[in-house]
Amino acid sequence: MNNTITMALQRLPLTLLIFSSLCCSSFSSSHEDPPYDNDLLEMPGHDSQAYPSYFNIIKEDDFHLESKISNLKRLDDRDNPATSAETVNVSYLGAKGDGTDDTEAFKKAWERACSSSKGGILVVPKSSNYHLKPIRFSGPCKSSITVQIYGTLQASSDRSDYDQDRKHWLVFDSVENLSVQGGGTIDGNGNIWWQNSCKINKALPCKEAPTALTFYKCNNLILKNLKVQNAQQMHVIFDTCTNVQASSLTVTAPAKSPNTDGIHVTNTQNIQITNSVIGTGDDCISIVSGSKKLQIKDITCGPGHGISIGSLGSENSEAYVSNVVVNGAKFSGTTNGVRIKTWQGGSGTASNIKFQNLEMYDVTNPIIIDQNYCDQDKPCKEQSSAVQVKNVVYQNIKGTSASDVAIKFDCSKSFPCQGIVLQGISIARGAGKVAKAVCSNVKLTDDGAVSPLCP
Repeated sequence: MNNTITMALQRLPLTLLIFSSLCCSSFSSSHEDPPYDNDLLEMPGHDSQAYPSYFNIIKEDDFHLESKISNLKRLDDRDNPATSAETVNVSYLGAKGDGTDDTEAFKKAWERACSSSKGGILVVPKSSNYHLKPIRFSGPCKSSITVQIYGTLQASSDRSDYDQDRKHWLVFDSVENLSVQGGGTIDGNGNIWWQNSCKINKALPCKEAPTALTFYKCNNLILKNLKVQNAQQMHVIFDTCTNVQASSLTVTAPAKSPNTDGIHVTNTQNIQITNSVIGTGDDCISIVSGSKKLQIKDITCGPGHGISIGSLGSENSEAYVSNVVVNGAKFSGTTNGVRIKTWQGGSGTASNIKFQNLEMYDVTNPIIIDQNYCDQDKPCKEQSSAVQVKNVVYQNIKGTSASDVAIKFDCSKSFPCQGIVLQGISIARGAGKVAKAVCSNVKLTDDGAVSPLCP
């Protein structure tokens, strides 16, 4: 009987077999929600049927960013002296690096490098300190371009230089196949801005301050091996970018410098942030609406406010963040560890998020979801709508809490947190004391050893 079936199958027309294969392939790739990595399917002891809408859609290929940004590796080939790209040294175009204004020389250097059809390499020599007013390095360029920063770029401390645009200092706008690297320093010279911040001096009105380094509408971007320090406000922003690799960065500012987020991601997708040290006066990394497919790995964070998703939903706005993996981070003395924060009255979702392999040392709020976030002087009014937080996994997180509450889930009554999974959590109060968890309006699964437990 078995031989008869085998022979019959062997005689099936080849076209039928191909059609069958295509049908199966099409069906298996029909999901459009891109989750993160396949190892969630293998969590021991977890019942994947508990959250079928979450775990069953996970496909490894959908969230692996390596294939999407591997083409960025070729940008490094321009470091090779044998390349045919045109090299433009800012000192040859009048930059002195002696404390005088070098803005015009940098603008000329950019125009020449960006207009080269062979590709451009803009070189900032070492052992010099170049003082710059706000500059917008605009594309599109005729070919790929590399900015090699060996020296120091220092922002003008004259706040009147920013009258036309108080939000930005250095901006790369609409540039494709861009690499910014070199081992040098970008110094926002932010002290004068901090002194005039309403968060430092309550008697002053609240005004905007520049971001030190902004990438806007840049696709296929490498940012690596740089020090960014003392930003006027935020240090680095990726805004409306695609295919980004940020690595080997050192981002620093004093712990009391206001609103000095290290890396801020907005409306950006397919981004890796790896192997970096960040310590500022605000979030080490902040992720806001429109961002998806992020991998954050091997980060040292502190001082600062930790790694935050949000805030989302302010002023009754709609917000979406999805498919975020934070894998391997150390937090030391930070206000928060990993945080999701949303305002009441918003809408949208923060979903498919995984925090894993994290170490906490004396962190005030190691794990926190706050759907009642309110960063204003007056109390926020209670509202029924909220950004939905769902499908969040916390895995292998250990360390100490600087407060009694190591885990806090303060979720919305109308839109409770859903699909929250804790696995392998061990956070003590410090000095061997027992920490606690405070949990409200959350649908939670504990998997394996978890301490502290929600009551």
